[in-house]
Amino acid sequence: MNFFGNSEGGFMDVIRCDEQEYLVHKWSPNGIANSSDKENAIRFGSTLRVKEGEVAVFVYKQQDGAMMDYIVGPVDKLIKTINLPILTEFIGLAYGGESPFQAEIYFINLSGNVQIRFGIPYFDVFDPRIIDLGIPCAIRGTITFNITDYKNFIKLNRLVNFEISDLKRQIEDFFTRKAKSIILNLPTDTGIPVVQMERKIDEINTILQEKIQSAIQNDFGINLKRIDISAIEIDKTHPNYMQLKKTTADQQSRFIDAKTGIEITNLDETTRIQRKDMEMGVEGKNFAVHKLNQQTEVLKSASGNLGGIGDGNLSGGSGFNPAGIMTGMAMGRVMGDQLGDMMNSTNNTPPSPPILMYHIALNGQQSGPYTLEQLKEYAITGQFTKLHHAWKQGMTEWILAGDITELAGVFAQVPPPPPAPSESVKTSAINLNKK
Repeated sequence: MNFFGNSEGGFMDVIRCDEQEYLVHKWSPNGIANSSDKENAIRFGSTLRVKEGEVAVFVYKQQDGAMMDYIVGPVDKLIKTINLPILTEFIGLAYGGESPFQAEIYFINLSGNVQIRFGIPYFDVFDPRIIDLGIPCAIRGTITFNITDYKNFIKLNRLVNFEISDLKRQIEDFFTRKAKSIILNLPTDTGIPVVQMERKIDEINTILQEKIQSAIQNDFGINLKRIDISAIEIDKTHPNYMQLKKTTADQQSRFIDAKTGIEITNLDETTRIQRKDMEMGVEGKNFAVHKLNQQTEVLKSASGNLGGIGDGNLSGGSGFNPAGIMTGMAMGRVMGDQLGDMMNSTNNTPPSPPILMYHIALNGQQSGPYTLEQLKEYAITGQFTKLHHAWKQGMTEWILAGDITELAGVFAQVPPPPPAPSESVKTSAINLNKK
């Protein structure tokens, strides 16, 4: 805007940005951006308007470099030297503060988001089980970024002749190179199998964000807000993928067979223990009966001897002995009581308590039965939790293990979950990953 038609800039210009979508916009008095010194002449008294979420950058070119003033919105005021701190250091008072000064003015959008679509064509990833078997993989998605540290952005990017298309291309090339390197090593570094990568998009998103965010900020001065992977495509028609799939299926089958064999062994061992307990119970009862028989024989012998006590031989002949009879009766009562006690003890021996055996559900399949001691060992190692379903003989349905009172002692020694890592530990882990 130039009321006088001169080439020294506008008088009472309104300095503002009317662009709807932009990242960096250069202002000029007549609306045509160029670097002419006369077109960059700004008079004091012009109005500066900076909207919320914008920053206006005044660039003053000097012989020893450029100096800058930063005006962060919202601002709507007349331009004076007091508004531009850097300007006061080298502008003179020869013209009473009314002379034009030279400045290039750029507006930087701090509130807008810039989105880049990326597509990484097929490249080979490798499963650590078969390191020479490359599986073709392609990735598509978007990157969203904005500017938060505008001073760092200005330092890393030329404002003169700035083109956002050039910045987008540079960021896309950088991201593609970094993402390929990270995903190439993903199965080995994280343990995510290649055949499951398509189902791990959220987890892979987080890994890429953590590994790339600081690097892209240091190189381009932008804030990487998010990475959104829309698809991870594995070439399932490739011979290498089919071979890997078959190998994975074979390993899974061997694992199931081995697990079934262990369960059968455990069942045989449990059956053996039950049988042994039964045998020991029978032997214990037989031992009690044998003991009773032995004591009965002793009492019988004693009774026969007592019978002789009644024969009198006071004067060298045979006869009736009253004292012997009384003694025999008394001892007979004692032996009778002892025999009755032994019979009662044998008949009242409490039976051995039954051994509790539970079946548990693992991945939709029945496993077991297991004793409480076995379940306690599995609970300590994390193989059996309160969220597993369990059943024993006599129950009408499967119930969560945490709701079964008899299993409360199984989980008594299970340690609580470990505490979440502190920020310093996370930072150390991230630094180790970078190394």
